[in-house]
Amino acid sequence: MTLSDPPPQLPTGNRRAEVLALLRRADQSLSVAEVAEAMDLHVNTARFHLDGLVADGLAERTTEPRETPGRPRILYTSEGPSPGPRSYELLAEMLTGLVSSMDQAGPATVELGKAWGRHLVERAAPSERVDAQEAVVRLNRVLDAVGFRSEVRDTEEGLEVRLHHCPFLEVASKHTDTVCAIHLGLMHGALDELGAPVRATSLEPFVTPQLCVAHLQTTRSAS
Repeated sequence: MTLSDPPPQLPTGNRRAEVLALLRRADQSLSVAEVAEAMDLHVNTARFHLDGLVADGLAERTTEPRETPGRPRILYTSEGPSPGPRSYELLAEMLTGLVSSMDQAGPATVELGKAWGRHLVERAAPSERVDAQEAVVRLNRVLDAVGFRSEVRDTEEGLEVRLHHCPFLEVASKHTDTVCAIHLGLMHGALDELGAPVRATSLEPFVTPQLCVAHLQTTRSAS
């Protein structure tokens, strides 16, 4: 499962993006001539942009079936949302602000994180016993997949997980308590799901502008 948002896959140049948007709005496949007419382009220019979209994997090219003599038309189609700006950061800001304003928001956000941690972690097989070391490895995989660029270190006080990149930085910097509570809950849930002898005890946000540190503790000896 890919957890971090992929970079937007948009064609180069505004005109090509407009051609892609036209294909995705259409309720049927379009020919080069139809695209050229709709976009007020020369046929060769329309073909250039359409073939570029096919090469980029953003459109498909098919040949129209014909039962009569003559060269069949080449048709183009594309599925997916039209290219354009997305305001997910604004949406995240709005929703996080709403959660922050609620009573008992702290415990609720931790529980939310726990639920996702249990869902995302690589679960143990029915006959498998996961020790502390393996549990930390699987937790680190989850954090890496989300985008934290996590690093586990063994210190005199115990294990710490250094999070070198916050994938929710813009929202977390404004709503630290809420967002970081979700992150801590994520770690709780992942480790609880594994039944491992280790737990996350705390999360220090923004130890430096680019670093947060989570602390782990062994809860019982492995036998």
